Amino acid sequence: MRVAVIYNAVTTESSLDESDVLIQVAAVEKALKELGHRVVSLACSLNLAAVQNRLTKIQPDIVFNLVESLNGQDRLVYLLPALLDSMGLPYTGSKSEALHFTSNKILAKQWMVEADLPTPPWLGPYPPEGPFLNKHSEAAQAIYGFQSDIRWLIKSLWQHASSGLDEDGLILGENADRIKACLPEYAAKLGGACFAEAFIDGREFNLALLAQFGEPQALPPAEIIFEDYPDDKLRIVGYRAKWEKHSFEYNHTPRRFDFPSQDAALLTQLVQMAKKCWQVFGLGGYARVDFRIDADGRPWILEINTNPCLSPDAGFAAAVEQSGLTFAEALKRILSNAMTENINPC
Repeated sequence: MRVAVIYNAVTTESSLDESDVLIQVAAVEKALKELGHRVVSLACSLNLAAVQNRLTKIQPDIVFNLVESLNGQDRLVYLLPALLDSMGLPYTGSKSEALHFTSNKILAKQWMVEADLPTPPWLGPYPPEGPFLNKHSEAAQAIYGFQSDIRWLIKSLWQHASSGLDEDGLILGENADRIKACLPEYAAKLGGACFAEAFIDGREFNLALLAQFGEPQALPPAEIIFEDYPDDKLRIVGYRAKWEKHSFEYNHTPRRFDFPSQDAALLTQLVQMAKKCWQVFGLGGYARVDFRIDADGRPWILEINTNPCLSPDAGFAAAVEQSGLTFAEALKRILSNAMTENINPC
């Protein structure tokens, strides 16, 4: 097949997480060529008319979608898939609607609440956007509520890749009004909009999903280990842990796939919850669900990533390898799923 690999355009002003897409492109191109496909790569900007014209000339059989943001804005990630939908071109990964719903973290959390999927309570966003119901699950309210001793982590509403997420965004909650009043000072560095999420102090897991005949297969769960962290250091997978290779956080947050037998029930629960996310949000191809586990062993869903990083050193590739598949075999399944969905859209 002729495969067009489309990725977000990178400039000298791009951040570390945005520039990482070039590493993904190289890895995907190599694997697709190993599979015998003809590959053409195309950078995508907000000039979607130019992208459409180029695709019309290329006439690909399928698009491998690696667009994670446009013009530095993750909230625009759905625009390329929407264009491809209008052109009738099949593409990898989740559809434009799923990308949009999961990119807005509060909208995603509200969907989780409606589906009885546990997610930490939140406050915000700032600036107010709607319609947001601020409806929390009864379990979250009962366990965390809005007590004065709860710590809240300030997060970007739209930006992913842990953008702007660090220790400076942790505040102690005296009451909901005080927390909301703190949000405006964080919004500018968090992509223009942010919210507060109850901080789950505990273990962190992520679980990758890979489509097999249209159904999600759970790859081996991974736990992030906060190795040699001082007692007073916040245990989160923030921006430094993901992208700044010379930082303490990056070099002290290894992942592990081996677990004691007493974790078996927890791991089964994570798999069930991740697969339910796949169904609720209508995901496709591949995805990753991030969890925190509280001190009582209860799992909480932080985010759903509909287009997780495919760099060779990233978590998805590590889970693929742990499963016994090669990276190329995983891409073959992603392509096959996209072609099948295009033939049988219902």
